[in-house]
Amino acid sequence: MSTYSTPVLTTERLVLRPLKSADAAALFAIFSDPAVVHFWSTEAWTDISFAKTAIAKAQEGYRDETDIRFGVELVRGGQLIGTVNLHHFFNQNNRCELGYAIASAHWGQGYASEALEAALEHGFREVGLNRVEADIDPRNEASGRVLEKLGFRKEGYMPQRWLVHGAYADTVNYGLLRSYWDERKAAS
Repeated sequence: MSTYSTPVLTTERLVLRPLKSADAAALFAIFSDPAVVHFWSTEAWTDISFAKTAIAKAQEGYRDETDIRFGVELVRGGQLIGTVNLHHFFNQNNRCELGYAIASAHWGQGYASEALEAALEHGFREVGLNRVEADIDPRNEASGRVLEKLGFRKEGYMPQRWLVHGAYADTVNYGLLRSYWDERKAAS
């Protein structure tokens, strides 16, 4: 089995780093916001214990080197504003899934694209991924724009795949191949 350590990555405005216990309050603030989880199949967190459990799970993944889970922190001020996860690795096929969330107060500022760019570059260059998959609710148009900006392509549609806040929701599946990534990088 391959292993996946979570390094510290830096961009112009962000630091992507492993989550730590001291992040519990900031992580809770992000995921207790109903706007952030509006399209997720889980409810907004109602207690800080949810954040502590998520951090413990991330730290277990760091020890086992089975997932790459980043806290997304602003360079200026050091505030944790989100997460990016490369997870559910399929080692035989060099692929994984992508998850991410940015605090609603920081939407529309390009932070998701910037964080995902760094994480995906690491995945393709250092981890040796050939494919990254993401699935989103088709009503989450902003997330779709972020994925497409990064070179993801729509690959499928699954009606009523998730039960989200008491109602069935559809999924759009996206895929990003290393060859798409390389073409995009060469063109820029």
